[in-house]
Amino acid sequence: MWREKVFRVLMVLQLLAIQAALAQNSPKVIPEEESAEVFLEEYTDEFQEKFFEALKQKSIQNYDRAINLLLECKQLDANSTAVEHELAKTYFLDKKYIPAQQYAVEALISEPGNFWFLFNLYKIAEKQGVPFQNLENTIPYTNRELKTNLVKIYFQNRKYKDAKQVLGSLEMNQELSLLAQKIEDSLNKAQKSTERIVTKNTPSPERTLDSELERFRNALKSMASGTDHSDLEAKAREALETYPLQPEFYYFQGLALNRMERHLQAVGVLEEGLEYLFDNDLLANDFYKELALAHKAIGNTSKANLYLSKVKPGF
Repeated sequence: MWREKVFRVLMVLQLLAIQAALAQNSPKVIPEEESAEVFLEEYTDEFQEKFFEALKQKSIQNYDRAINLLLECKQLDANSTAVEHELAKTYFLDKKYIPAQQYAVEALISEPGNFWFLFNLYKIAEKQGVPFQNLENTIPYTNRELKTNLVKIYFQNRKYKDAKQVLGSLEMNQELSLLAQKIEDSLNKAQKSTERIVTKNTPSPERTLDSELERFRNALKSMASGTDHSDLEAKAREALETYPLQPEFYYFQGLALNRMERHLQAVGVLEEGLEYLFDNDLLANDFYKELALAHKAIGNTSKANLYLSKVKPGF
């Protein structure tokens, strides 16, 4: 029993750390994702028990158990969009993309203006290789806030032409005008990079990358080998303000926090970064090693061993 209480306390602290990290890193164009505690305040003890247990089971990759508990939560409150969102995320982690998409769509229909509900659906579609345009008929696509969020997602993923196309259907305001300028600047940079590549006849994928993004990467890689971890953490935080969907930047911030012995916050940042990581075994190994170190430091040996077991040899 005492072990369960300790785990529950650690879970709450971890969620608070995630919330604090999100607040600290909150980019200008990307809203914070509401923490579990905020919406749980409105629910019964039974709902909270099941929901926390679902989070626990998801964290140890017991996805079937987590899904069953979330479905029980949904029986207690059929209209909880937060539960639908968690079901979509858990099914996605379990590589069951059809139900993941179903629940992501349901959550977005209920709250069309929620950035994270839309991003979750976008991520599910990307993983399946489905163009997001194919889903427009299943969601409230005419919603202005949804379209605004979609422009931001396209921009963050460097799909500038798609972002510009959606932006063209929206009435401009100050925020969108600034975003439109950023999109045009990015398109112009990409065009100039392509022209240089054609002229020199030396194709290089790196040359087409956003120059600011590459500068951040190079700076962080260089700083990571040094000893000034507070500067590394600050630089990673700055990078995330501009590029909040880049998992590499979460890794560097988590690494810095670990070296500064701020292990709980490191767990929050690193686990958040894993949400954006796809098909990169080398970076995944780096995440798992840092998460193992952080969990070991806070006394959560089972989670530390779990992450160590996920490290793939040869990368």
